[in-house]
Amino acid sequence: MEVKYTEEEKNYIISIDGDLDASSSIKLDKVLTKAIGENRNPILVDCNRLDYISSPGIGVFTSHLQECEARNISLILYGMNDKVLKVFRILGLDEIIPITTTKDEAKSRAK
Repeated sequence: MEVKYTEEEKNYIISIDGDLDASSSIKLDKVLTKAIGENRNPILVDCNRLDYISSPGIGVFTSHLQECEARNISLILYGMNDKVLKVFRILGLDEIIPITTTKDEAKSRAK
């Protein structure tokens, strides 16, 4: 799995490429922790190339929700395939983590 981050206008975009499992979730956690520590806002997570997510991968997102809320940082995921989105819906995480279809929708929601 590869995790990249870029800045686009005021948006901090984290792109995930590959499977997000127990070992690879550490990379995402580091990038997300750094972005939150730097008060990047909003943080948009590009899931277009995310093929699979395990419970540790989901845990990375849920473990940072409270801190994002405390710092008033918008954390928005976008571009999930049906399989990954289904996992979030089954767990009810789509009710607490904003998820959009496209990057433009994510940007609009962050405003």
